[in-house]
Amino acid sequence: MNRAAFEKKPRSQREQTLLEKSEQYLACGIRSASINPDYSMVITGGKGARVTDASGNEYLDYLLGSGPMFLGHSHPAMVRAVQQRVGNGNSFLLSNDVAIELAEEIARVVPCVEKVSFHNSGSEATFFALRLARAYRNRDKLLKFEGAYHGMHDQALMSAQWTTQVADFPEAVPNSAGISSRSRDDVLIAPFNDLEMTSQIIRQHADELGCVMVEPLCRTFVPAPGFLQGLREITRELDIPLVFDEVVTGFRLALGGAQEYYAVTPDLCAGAKAISGGLPFGFVGGRAQIMDLAGAAGMKAGNHVRLTGTFSGNVLSTSVALALLNELQAPGLYAEVNARGLRLKNALSELLREAEIPARVIGEPTAFQPWFLEGEVYDHRSSLALDWKRHFKLQDLLLDRGILKSQEKFFVSTAHSNQDIDDTITALAELMPELKVVRRNENR
Repeated sequence: MNRAAFEKKPRSQREQTLLEKSEQYLACGIRSASINPDYSMVITGGKGARVTDASGNEYLDYLLGSGPMFLGHSHPAMVRAVQQRVGNGNSFLLSNDVAIELAEEIARVVPCVEKVSFHNSGSEATFFALRLARAYRNRDKLLKFEGAYHGMHDQALMSAQWTTQVADFPEAVPNSAGISSRSRDDVLIAPFNDLEMTSQIIRQHADELGCVMVEPLCRTFVPAPGFLQGLREITRELDIPLVFDEVVTGFRLALGGAQEYYAVTPDLCAGAKAISGGLPFGFVGGRAQIMDLAGAAGMKAGNHVRLTGTFSGNVLSTSVALALLNELQAPGLYAEVNARGLRLKNALSELLREAEIPARVIGEPTAFQPWFLEGEVYDHRSSLALDWKRHFKLQDLLLDRGILKSQEKFFVSTAHSNQDIDDTITALAELMPELKVVRRNENR
């Protein structure tokens, strides 16, 4: 796919009106893949590996709704699941048959899971995992890693990827106004991939820690050999729950998530996106000893954890999740999608090298990112040297060629064909000369 092959239609009056209304009525305004308003768009639909905007332009999609569309948009199994259930009601608060079947299947395929609770988003899942761990430990503090994003609740939104002014470890930096100072004081920050310093912080604060929460693939920072294993060893030694945030990695890196992929089993995990089909969905799963605090055992012990919500485990979300989870068990599925993703990742790395553009392409085959900087990148602080001007320019150059990606990762889905990968590599090769002449802007 090249620039000439993508004949972008001019912005329609309808799309222009919708963009204006988004600024008038939506508190956050328009959400866009580009910081350039000329590239703003309103999406009206998606099918497979493509989305369409309100002006009729079709884009090859590597944004994938920020990851959840791992099987592509409007997957037939998702559509069937919704059609078959919606006529019989969709939310009852009480237990329903499909949620029980889904719980059994998640427990079968995810290594750490003995029991689960269902929720409505990744943010809810990490929030409730934290609550469970705190109740188990009867301690308040959370240790998380700098640069990791665990959702929009107060104690998760600390020292995440938006942190440009870092603090001394283990001090936390709030990433939003409106977060109380007490929330900040309950969060400790450690450097990802630095097991020595992390272990020092954990031991120093062991009597205060409710849990250690980690994205096993922290953004696109791949865990160093022994890092996750070391976390597992020290948290097991001190009986501090290790929580994997698998909202991005769950069912994407492998059927059993990052814990299967990296062969490290946590005490709890939070999951969402890849089996949600884009519907509101999340879950917490883990050791029965901890999960049982949400039930009769917690009531009897006097430390019962409330996890329920009106729409948690609703029939539509769980029906879709169960259907898509079944689809993911097709023989050879992960080998095929990983092969395609790895081919694109390697091609991008080689094209950047040939163009003599300083960059590192890191991550895993279905979730990776080019970092435009000199040297290695392995954690948040090493990524702060990013050439932001070139970083954002790549999005625009791809949009010029009918390719949509996030402002960070390339997400690869099972719906991306070999031809899609070929077309993307062609587009990347064509845009390299334009990307190379972009002059670094030290100001973000």
